[in-house]
Amino acid sequence: MEIRWLEDFIALAKTRHFSRAADDQNVTQPTFSRRIKLLEEEMRVTLIDRNTLPLSLTPAGEVFLQSAELITRQLRDTKERCQEIRKEEESQVRFVTTQTLFLSFYKEVIEPFCQDNEVELDINMKSSSWLGIDFINSLMDQKCDIMLCYWHPAINFIRALDEDQYEHIVVAKETLIPCSATDANGEPKFTLPGMKRKPLPYIGYYENSFLQPVIHHHLQRQRDIPQLQTLSENYHSVSIKAMVKEGYGIGWIPKRLMLDTLNYGKVALAGEENWHIPLEIRLYRSKLNQNPKLNQFWESLKTHVQKNGPL
Repeated sequence: MEIRWLEDFIALAKTRHFSRAADDQNVTQPTFSRRIKLLEEEMRVTLIDRNTLPLSLTPAGEVFLQSAELITRQLRDTKERCQEIRKEEESQVRFVTTQTLFLSFYKEVIEPFCQDNEVELDINMKSSSWLGIDFINSLMDQKCDIMLCYWHPAINFIRALDEDQYEHIVVAKETLIPCSATDANGEPKFTLPGMKRKPLPYIGYYENSFLQPVIHHHLQRQRDIPQLQTLSENYHSVSIKAMVKEGYGIGWIPKRLMLDTLNYGKVALAGEENWHIPLEIRLYRSKLNQNPKLNQFWESLKTHVQKNGPL
């Protein structure tokens, strides 16, 4: 049974005339009559009494009319609601980022910018537990509109976004800094490069995270070989920060995430500036994504950065 048959029947019940009902439905009378006949065959009952003038509904037709009006009304309401949902989705920008960037950058920088520009970001909080490659796949599979992430030439999996199909904005600079808890004198308990006979306990990142390849790349290029013994590995800088604060070892943590802790004096830098690692914070998008709200947000942000520099 087709929905338009129900609409035909409702029109016929209203006009009680095949020709006028056909005109209302914008079809020829033969076509209209055939569809009413198909409806009756489907229902296996006569719905129209064709022996009366004007036409009338049979008792079965009266019952069927109530259901037809209910069904078409529900369908119309459902369609309208679906369109509202579509418009709501189009008005949002699907956003993913790492746990660290959400805590140290999004809340302080991206969220206020969005509020000023009346853009609503639909934040996928599940992304806080993703591996590095999961973010890239999400953007490439069009499961998100924009991705906020760290960038460094040593992060190999992010090179998939070097294709012409994608573009990025450098929204900020960041620095990975080596940190250690302080002793009773306020001095770092562990200091780079460490000694071979007594390696420094190292709290690192898993290999498939954003930051581990960056740290590995940097340490390989130092004149003094760091003497480190891996104590544990984590995906999130917050976890490393917690272990460093408790004095378990040394770890590289984004500076934005550590500023408040450094100011309290419970944690200190564990090495000179040559042990600091520069990073970029980037937003990525697909050029093929034509979400109007995304385009609005992207152009506003690009203009702001070009005019004022990174956020």
